[in-house]
Amino acid sequence: MSEIAAQISSTIDGLTREFDIIAHNLANASTVGYKRRCNTFSQSLVTQEAGTKAETGSEADLYATFDFSQGSLIETGRSLDFALCGKGFFVIETPDGALYTRNGIFRLDPNGQIVDSAGRIVAGEAGPISIPRGAGLSQISVSSDGRISAAGVPAGRFKLADFKDKEGELLAAGFNCFHAPETAVPQSPENATVKQGFQESSNVQLVEELVDMIMVSRLYEANMKFMSVGQDTSESLMSVAMG
Repeated sequence: MSEIAAQISSTIDGLTREFDIIAHNLANASTVGYKRRCNTFSQSLVTQEAGTKAETGSEADLYATFDFSQGSLIETGRSLDFALCGKGFFVIETPDGALYTRNGIFRLDPNGQIVDSAGRIVAGEAGPISIPRGAGLSQISVSSDGRISAAGVPAGRFKLADFKDKEGELLAAGFNCFHAPETAVPQSPENATVKQGFQESSNVQLVEELVDMIMVSRLYEANMKFMSVGQDTSESLMSVAMG
């Protein structure tokens, strides 16, 4: 395979991956707390001749990160819906270690502990947060600093985490959660506040994603045509050489 053909093939692979990322963003446009994956690979190509000067070997760096900007807040009035204002994450306890999420749709398990939609323990600063038996959902209140009380009785405080300048190192862990590598050490948020009865919407901007999808599709088509022309030319030359 010639160098140009290899570059085109790499570009097509990159565009295919970016198309999948955009499609994933669009599919999660209504997912609570979802953070869009960045997809700048195609933008790196628009200043180059399509398919002939694509950089290889570093495409992954162009769409491997997340956009952690704040999503808008939607009021639900539900006692166990929580949204964070500012930088930070709720902490979810799992057998494999802590996970971090902006999705604050919680519920109570049979033991009265606050869990996420998958039934995993939502971490409190002193361990799992248990709501006293007999306390109704309407009697659960949470202050802006995450302190929880039920029927006037303190029940704990949400454990929140912030990664400051290491936030970009977080890795997707499924179920709208993130895993922190060893290099990203969680710290207490400085300015995050908890809002009860709210959900944070996805930060996906539909129009921007659709514009990106159109651009990726056009670049993909252009590269496929260029590849096809190159193959046709090679076949013609081979035919002449073989007599």
